[in-house]
Amino acid sequence: MVGVSIASALINSGTADQTVTSIGSVTSKVNTYSVSISPSLGWFISDKTVAGAAINIDANGDKRTYSLVTGGNTFQKDQINGLNAGLGAFVRNYFSTTSSFLPFGQININGGMSSLKREGFVYLGSGGSAYNEKYDGKSTGGFFFDAGINAGLTKMMGENTGLDFFIGYVYSYNKDTFKRTSLRDNGNDGTIDETKINETTTKFTNHGVQFGIGFQVFLRNK
Repeated sequence: MVGVSIASALINSGTADQTVTSIGSVTSKVNTYSVSISPSLGWFISDKTVAGAAINIDANGDKRTYSLVTGGNTFQKDQINGLNAGLGAFVRNYFSTTSSFLPFGQININGGMSSLKREGFVYLGSGGSAYNEKYDGKSTGGFFFDAGINAGLTKMMGENTGLDFFIGYVYSYNKDTFKRTSLRDNGNDGTIDETKINETTTKFTNHGVQFGIGFQVFLRNK
């Protein structure tokens, strides 16, 4: 059984008008993207039960710029890029194989490495109180793990192909350490007055409901 969770891709661009008490009217622009794909390969270990493995790849990015409406100067910019890549395993059992609608239950686990990079700057104030701060950072030791149980239905589209629809519960765990370096220029005179290094370790757990669509090809023995 060769399949894939139908690849999802998102490219988004939007703007927002804001009013900030200390600096006035602001226009923000946001550009995001996300691409994920999860191909899988399974073997029927009995007439109704499939065991297999999957590859998980998820790339994403977020770029935000903030500009003053008066003058149009950009005073802040953030750019974040992330990547998750890992391997998984699954077991699926079909409860019936006698029609073109094949109900199934599936359990799966996935795990792998994650990375995150962030950079940007912020310029605020005026006169002697003006400052310019540049920052960048990246994560180390990024790890993710998730496990889920799904109930679904394969709609056969022909003798060897089927379309999956499923819903289920997923538990996920993420951990990474993010190190950020900030360089601050007080007075905006080109001289670095402060250097700050901050390191944050984050552990995150989540419980959620998952919906999905997939595609399967059933290869018969010769």
